[in-house]
Formats: sequence, C-alpha cells, structure tokens
Amino acid sequence: MIIYPSLTEPVKMGVTAPSSGLHMEQHSLLEEAIYRMEQKGYEVVIGQTCWTEYKAKSAPAKIRAMELNTMLQADSIQLIFPPWGGELLIEILEHIEFDQIKPKWLLGYSDISVLLLAITLKTGIATAHGTNLIDLRGPMSDPTTAMWEKVLFTKKGEEVIQYPSEKYQERWQHDYPTEWIFHLTEPTKWKTISNSPMFIKGRLLGGCIDVIRHLIGTGYGDVQHFQKEIIQNEPIIWYLENCQLNVTDLRRSLVQMKLAGWFNNCSGILFGRSEANDTIYDYHVLDVYMELAEELAIPIAYDIDCGHMPPQLTFVNGAHAEVRVYNSGSIIKQQFI
Repeated sequence: MIIYPSLTEPVKMGVTAPSSGLHMEQHSLLEEAIYRMEQKGYEVVIGQTCWTEYKAKSAPAKIRAMELNTMLQADSIQLIFPPWGGELLIEILEHIEFDQIKPKWLLGYSDISVLLLAITLKTGIATAHGTNLIDLRGPMSDPTTAMWEKVLFTKKGEEVIQYPSEKYQERWQHDYPTEWIFHLTEPTKWKTISNSPMFIKGRLLGGCIDVIRHLIGTGYGDVQHFQKEIIQNEPIIWYLENCQLNVTDLRRSLVQMKLAGWFNNCSGILFGRSEANDTIYDYHVLDVYMELAEELAIPIAYDIDCGHMPPQLTFVNGAHAEVRVYNSGSIIKQQFI
C-alpha cells in the first residue's frame, strides 16, 4: 500500500542539501526562492548544508544525512524541498534511518531522484519528482511548473490531472533570468515510438537515469520487493530522464535495468527531453527507444515534460497513473489510491 503524505496549512517546509549546496556567490538564488515561498505562506526551516559546497557536495555524507534525518523525523515539517540536485547524494543512503521516516513530501529532481526512489521503494511513502526550489525564485511560474503545489495538496483518494506544456526551454541562460526564470521558446510535443496513440496505466516510478541506475543491485533499489509487497504486482510506468549520458551509455544503462528485472511487469516507459543523448556514429537515441520497445513489447513515449529541459510535470512515485499520448492532446492523470 502506498502511503501518501498530506499537507495542512500553514505548511512548514524544510530546506536541506542532501547533494549539492550553494557557493557563497549563489546564496542570493536560494534567498530569493525562500522569499517567494514565505510570500506564499510557507514557514521555511533552512539547514546549514544549504550554504556550503566543497568537493562536489554540500558537506560530508554523515553531516548531510544527519540534517536530513532530523527533518525526515520531525513531526512539524510537512515538506522537504532541497535547493537543487548535484552529484553525490548516493553517499548518504547508508546513513539514512528509513525506518524512522515520518510520512511527508519530498520534492526535487536530478540527483535528488536517488533519494526519492530509494524512499518509495523501501518504505512505500510517495515522493514527488518535479521542480527544484531554486527554480521557483521568480515572481511568476509557468502553468506546468506551478502544478507542484496542486499535486502536493492532493489528498489520498483524490486525483490530479496534468497536461503537456505549451513550450519548453532549449538551453539555460542563468545570466538572463526571466520572471519565470526559464526561457520557454520551443513548442512542446509528446511523441510515441509507434507514431500512434498510446494509453497506459500503472504505478509511477522513475527519475534521472544517470543516477538511479546506481541503485541496481543494492538494498535501495529492490523494485521486485516494491512490486510484490507494496503495490501487489500492479504494473509499473517508468518515467526516465537523461542528464548527461550519450546514447551508448544510455543503452547500457537500460539493458542493465532490464537484466535486473526493473522492467518486469512494466506497462510503458516515458522518456523526458534531453540535451544529452549524443549520437555515436550512426546510433541515435530513437534507435535506443525502438530497440527497448521491441525487446519489452511495451509502448514508449518521449520528449515528455520531465528533467533538465524545463518545464516539467510533477510525477509522484507510487501513484496510480493513466497516461494518454495523442496527436490531438495528451494527458497524465495521477490517482492517490
């Protein structure tokens, strides 16, 4: 059974950096984001790890884990919202007290997806893959990004619907922020490998494939246990996004996931947009998707609003979902059941 956290206003938000923190010259980015959250009525508790960054991490693993454990176990904190991702969150997993976690929302993406997936797989607590806190520092949010609040305020037994964005951001321009932070210039179009309509149902799981692949073979990536004991053998819909992998590394990673049984009883896969996916010789990312679809005999959609080319949907790990990808209109409905 999936455990869905519940938000009750006023919401106390914990901000900690289980992966990367901020260098001093970046502090204003987080200060602006916190200001926006306080304007919305959130009470914000800020951890010390947010303000430091050294050797590709905010702090040593045990210190990051200690601060995170404190927030995970605090009854008063309803939402944990890291500033952004990073590189080495996986170092803290062995120090997380999973059996002491109080149900609460965790929201983020990139390296944070390692923590999200591990918590849902081990505990059955739903977690949310979506925007970074830093990306909410503007005075406005585009409609796709802004859905994070509606999704997290959805109660058990309710459902929430999201649609494709109108436009997406092709490249980051950190030195030229807009009111929305992003530069949404390119028309969004969700696509299917078959070029035909797609409709799938299942429980959502996913994240950034660059980092969640490293959970394979560990006690933090036991998908078979999750499927059998927590969702009673319901099919899984995987959503995956690629930050930095070229196509052959992506292919190796997907084959490893397949061999590890992660795609057993999978009803379909959704791939996010990516600036990576570099072609190797004549081997293209579409070849990867087509090969996987043929091997698994499942539908695959791509260029979904997910990952490092914003904006992105808020996917809830563990939620029951219905996904429709049509030329005339696409939709994802998540049910908290």
